Amino acid sequence: MFKEGTVGIGLAMFAMFFGAGNVVFPLALGQYAGAQTGWAMLGMFTTAIIVPFLGLISIVLFDSDHRAFFGRMGKLLGFLVGALILLMIGPFGGIPRTITLSYSTLSYAIPGIPLWIFSLGACIVIFAGAWQRSRVVDLVGYLLTPLLLFSLVVIILAGVLHHPQPAETHHSHWTIFLEGLLQGYNTLDLLAACFFSSVVLAALIRHHHVRRGETALFTHRMHLRTLLKSSLLGACLLGIIYTGLSFVASFHHQAMEGVDSDQLLSALSLHLMGPYAGIVSNVAVMLACLTTAITLAAVFSDTLSREVFKEKVSYPTLLLITVSIAYFVSYLRFTGIVQAVYPILILFYPSLIVLALSNLAYKIWGFKPVKVPVYSVFFLTAIVWIALNWGGH
Repeated sequence: MFKEGTVGIGLAMFAMFFGAGNVVFPLALGQYAGAQTGWAMLGMFTTAIIVPFLGLISIVLFDSDHRAFFGRMGKLLGFLVGALILLMIGPFGGIPRTITLSYSTLSYAIPGIPLWIFSLGACIVIFAGAWQRSRVVDLVGYLLTPLLLFSLVVIILAGVLHHPQPAETHHSHWTIFLEGLLQGYNTLDLLAACFFSSVVLAALIRHHHVRRGETALFTHRMHLRTLLKSSLLGACLLGIIYTGLSFVASFHHQAMEGVDSDQLLSALSLHLMGPYAGIVSNVAVMLACLTTAITLAAVFSDTLSREVFKEKVSYPTLLLITVSIAYFVSYLRFTGIVQAVYPILILFYPSLIVLALSNLAYKIWGFKPVKVPVYSVFFLTAIVWIALNWGGH
């Protein structure tokens, strides 16, 4: 079913999406949901797998033209939304979040490591990995992803083969499902999908030896078939890992009681395999973060170079600036970064989902309405958010 190129692109999709939040949030869900983890997974699958991959397919069908994709909301608004998303997944959100999660996990097993030293080393690795932007998919898909999958599978198997009964929960199915939806929001994967598309499109072009502009549904069906197969592979891998991590967390919830969210995986692996095997969790998290951070840094810098500075500022220069900003933002640590981006995420994510679905329907069926559904959802979300916050006071 899958050709070599399809497998490589699919593995790269999995690794690019599977970053910092994708480690933390499934574990937190399993700990929260207990015996009802299946309902939590339904919610998380919706916002952390189905929606991001539909968004990825949608923007690839736009030939990864971000201005055209976001511009259907209006030229100025589209530019502002695209810029905001790019900053959130780049040096002010996604990249430093991956660095801080790696640090938190490592420091749990090996206390005393200064954050500034670890962040500096991580930024150097990210810069080196993203230097050859044309080979990001190959690096991520064929080298780092198998190591990442192996590390995660070891942890999941250890947790499944030797487990007590999952904890009973007093939360309703609906409450647990909604928690899964919200945790899926927190992965930032739909935001990242909007800009991962350029990496995926470059891989498709190289694999099929075609020109840009030939990616539309009815002019190059081979592109679409490869994209769909690769997306299916990446989505299935994400679903398997999410489910495994969540159920293991539900089985061994007591080992994670009182542990900060960014150290859950380290605590779990130390409990399952002892102190010496704790290195497995560190490798798993750092690989997950590394693969995503390299891609985010490459995409952010490349987009700035091509679309903002019109290649008047070189890619290597912007890459250096990107990792430098990420280094300083990492001092907020994982929870601080999550708290900073959460209000923006809650406000914009539902309308971004509607935009992605509307644009996908436009490319496939010629569905033209976009401003009314996107604006309506945004204002409704804002009203609900304000009402809930005022109600809290």
